[in-house]
Amino acid sequence: MNICPKCGLPKEACICETLAKEKQKIHIRTVKKKYGKLATVISGIEDKNIDLEKIAKRLKSELACGGTVKNGKIEIQGEHLKRAKEKLIAMGFAAETIE
Repeated sequence: MNICPKCGLPKEACICETLAKEKQKIHIRTVKKKYGKLATVISGIEDKNIDLEKIAKRLKSELACGGTVKNGKIEIQGEHLKRAKEKLIAMGFAAETIE
């Protein structure tokens, strides 16, 4: 059985990612890209226990849009401020830490 070195629980019951999600200070904003297109940028998720690629993939799937992970930020095509916040809360991030 694999044991997590941080929390001491089995890998299946590891709570490191859950604890890391609650400590993040997340900023969601829109920026104007080339040709006047809008993009939603999610920044502030900096813990090593959180997989940005996995979060970006799930957001892109649920919001039906494209996007990428660049320089520790998730960029999503289109204006998704409110819906992105709702999806992040559903993924386990604390609502009061999202601006």
